[in-house]
Amino acid sequence: VQLQASGGGLVQAGGSLRLSCAASGRSFVTYVLGWFRQAPGKEREFVSAVSRSGGNTAYGDSVKGRFTISRDLAKNTMYLQMDSLKPEDTAVYYCAAAPLLDDDVVTKAFFYDYWGQGTQVTVSS
Repeated sequence: VQLQASGGGLVQAGGSLRLSCAASGRSFVTYVLGWFRQAPGKEREFVSAVSRSGGNTAYGDSVKGRFTISRDLAKNTMYLQMDSLKPEDTAVYYCAAAPLLDDDVVTKAFFYDYWGQGTQVTVSS
């Protein structure tokens, strides 16, 4: 599976961005998908995850209520709608995928086998 993240950019605090993660390869529907982010000098942080069917989702505490994850099985694409952005959301955002038998979510980075190249999100105050 190859992942291509896009949609990052510069936005003012309170604004919105939508990230996309396009996947290529077979069996996309059998993968759990996730978003992680890493700011300079900080560890990689879990942002959100979505199950194989899209029916189960999880969010990091810092983004709950502001970010929404979804996936389009027909387009092999995952999205992260980010609203009410804050300067502390500034980071490189990575999408990730891992095969999973169950329709569940995974929040730990070490579980994911495949990673996209990252897209920069910068929120100005």
